[in-house]
Amino acid sequence: MQLVRGKYCIISLLIFVIAMLGGCQRQERQVSQDQVKFVIGVSQANLIEPWRIIMNEEIREEAAKHSDVRIVFTDAVQNSEKQVRDVGELLQQGIDLLIISPNDSVALTPVVAQAYKKIPVIVLDRAVEGYDYTLYIGPDNKSIGREAGKYISELLNKTGGNVVEIQGPSGVPSLQERSAGFREVIGKYANISIIDTIVADWQRDKAEDKMTELLDQYPKIDVVFAHSDYMALGAYKAAKKKGLTGIKFVGIDGFSGPNGGLQLVEDGVLQGTFTCLTGGREAIQYALDILNHEKGLPKKIIPRSNKITLANVLEYVKSTNEVKKNNPTSNRRIVLGFSQLGAESDWRRANSQSIKTAAREADIELIFLEGDQRQETQIRDIRSFIAQGVDVIAFSPVIESGWTEVLEEAKAAGIPVVLSDRAIKSNDASLYASFIGSDFVEEGRRAARWLVGQKKDTQQQNIVEIEGTFDSAPALDRKKGFAEIISNYPENRVIYSASGDFTEAGGQEIMKSALALYGNKIDVVYAHNDDMALGAIKAIEEYGLRPGKDILIVSVDATEAAFKAMLAGKLNCTVECTPLLGPQLMQAVKTLMMGRQLPMRIITSEGVFPAETARKDHVNRKY
Repeated sequence: MQLVRGKYCIISLLIFVIAMLGGCQRQERQVSQDQVKFVIGVSQANLIEPWRIIMNEEIREEAAKHSDVRIVFTDAVQNSEKQVRDVGELLQQGIDLLIISPNDSVALTPVVAQAYKKIPVIVLDRAVEGYDYTLYIGPDNKSIGREAGKYISELLNKTGGNVVEIQGPSGVPSLQERSAGFREVIGKYANISIIDTIVADWQRDKAEDKMTELLDQYPKIDVVFAHSDYMALGAYKAAKKKGLTGIKFVGIDGFSGPNGGLQLVEDGVLQGTFTCLTGGREAIQYALDILNHEKGLPKKIIPRSNKITLANVLEYVKSTNEVKKNNPTSNRRIVLGFSQLGAESDWRRANSQSIKTAAREADIELIFLEGDQRQETQIRDIRSFIAQGVDVIAFSPVIESGWTEVLEEAKAAGIPVVLSDRAIKSNDASLYASFIGSDFVEEGRRAARWLVGQKKDTQQQNIVEIEGTFDSAPALDRKKGFAEIISNYPENRVIYSASGDFTEAGGQEIMKSALALYGNKIDVVYAHNDDMALGAIKAIEEYGLRPGKDILIVSVDATEAAFKAMLAGKLNCTVECTPLLGPQLMQAVKTLMMGRQLPMRIITSEGVFPAETARKDHVNRKY
C-alpha cells in the first residue's frame, strides 16, 4: 500500500515538479491515476549544461508517447550530496525505475547500488563503479576524442599548426578520457602543437571570454577543438569580434535546432562536429522493456559517434529525421549471412544454436557457415555472402586483426556488418554497424575480484593463467582485466601463462606443462574459458592433486559442464559469458533493415557463479 500511495503522491504533484525542475513550458494533459502504470524517477546531475537539458527533453518527449508512464525529474545542481538525497527521496516516493546521470561516478556509486537492490536502475552518461545497475547507456569518450584528433590532424594536413582545446569542468573522468584520446592522436604529429587549454564549464559566454583573452596572447591559432558545440560557438564569436577568419572550429554533440552543432556546421561556423547522443530517448525505450520484463536485454549500450562535416551534414539530418516510407524488405524475408569461427567449445556450440533458433523464430533466412577457427576461411565466407547479395553480414572473428580489406568490400557493396561475440581492431569504425557481445575486460576483472575475495591473509598465491586463442579479443581483454585487479594485490602472482586455444585439450596440455615446472607450488588456475578449465582439471587429477581443493580454479563462460564441475567440487567459480546472443542479433538485423543506426556496442548482461551457489543457480541455466 505504501508504494501505491507513493505513486499517487507523485502523480498529484507531477505538474508542479516538472515545471519547477524540468523546465517544461508546455501544459500537461490531465490523466487519471488509474491510467498510470509506471512512475520513472530521473535524477539529473545539473541543468546548466545544454547537453543535459536536451537529455531531459528527449526523456520527456519519449515518455509522452506512453499515456501510462509518468516522469519525475530532480536536479542535483552539480552537488553530489544533493543527488544522493534526491535519489533517496525518489525511492521513498515509490518510483518503479530510476534513471540517473551521476554528478560524480565514485560518489554516486553507493546510492546507485542501494537503489539497484530495490528497483531497476538505468545509468546515463557517466558510469558508476562496478556492475550494480540494470543498464548503462553512455558514450565512449576516449574514442570520440581519438576521432576528433584524427579529423583535426587531417585538417592541418602536412603543414601542421597550433591547436587550442576547450574543456568542460575540470576533474570529470569522462572528459579526461575524451581529452586523453584527443591528445593520444595529436601527440603523434610533431608539427601539431596544443598551445593552450581553456576550461569553460560548458558555458558559451565563458568560452567566448577566455578565447578573447587567449587571442591576445596567441596571434597564430589554426584550430580550436571544444568539448561541446556550445563552447565552440563561444570561441567562434570571440574570433569573429576580432576579425579573425582563418581559424577552424571543431565541436562535439551534433544536436539539431538553432545553434545546434548540425546547424553550425551547415552555416559554416564549425568545420565539423562529432555526435554524442544523450541516451535520453533510448533510456525510456529500454525502461519500458525492463519494466515489462522483456528478455535478452543488454547491460551496456555505447552509442555510435558520427563525424559531421559540410560534406555530409544534409545527408545526416535527412537520415535522422526522415521516416522511411518504403521498406525494401517488407515483402520478402531478410537474408542474414553468418560466419561462425568454429565449434571449439560447448560455449560456441550453444552460441551457434542460439543464432539458428533466433533466426527461425524471427523469420529471417540464415546462411550459416563455420570457419574451423581459420581466418582465411571466414574471409572466404564473408566474400561469398557479398557475392550472394545478403542483406546483412554478421560474424564472430577468430582473431582481432586482418579484416579491413574484406569489410571494405562489404561496405562498397552496401551490406552492413555486425560483429558478434568478438571485436576487431580497425582504424575505421564505419566498417561495421555494431558489436554485440560481452565486456571481456570486465569478465577478467570479475574473475580477479572473486579470487582476491577468497584470501584473507597476505601470503603469496601462485597463479597459472591459461589464455585463449592468441590475438583474439576475449583472450586479450580477459588477461587485461584480470591483471588490472591483481596488480593491486602483490601477493597474487601469475607464474605461468600460455595459450590453450579455448579447447579442453589445449587447457589440459598447458596445465601439464605448468605442473611439470611448478608442481604443488601452484595455488590457483585462471582459465579464459570453461573448456580449458575442464582440461586443467584432468591434468591436475592425473598429477595426483585435487582440483578445487589443492588448487583453486576460476574460469569464464558458465556453461553446463562448468556447473557440473562445481557441483562435483572440482571448479570453484565461473564468470558468465552468455552465448545466447541470437535474439539480440536478430533484433539488430531488423533495426538495420528499418534504416536505423545501431549503437556502437551492445554489451550483454552477465553474472558470477561461485561453487557455493551452483546448485541453486544451476536450476535456471539454459546452456
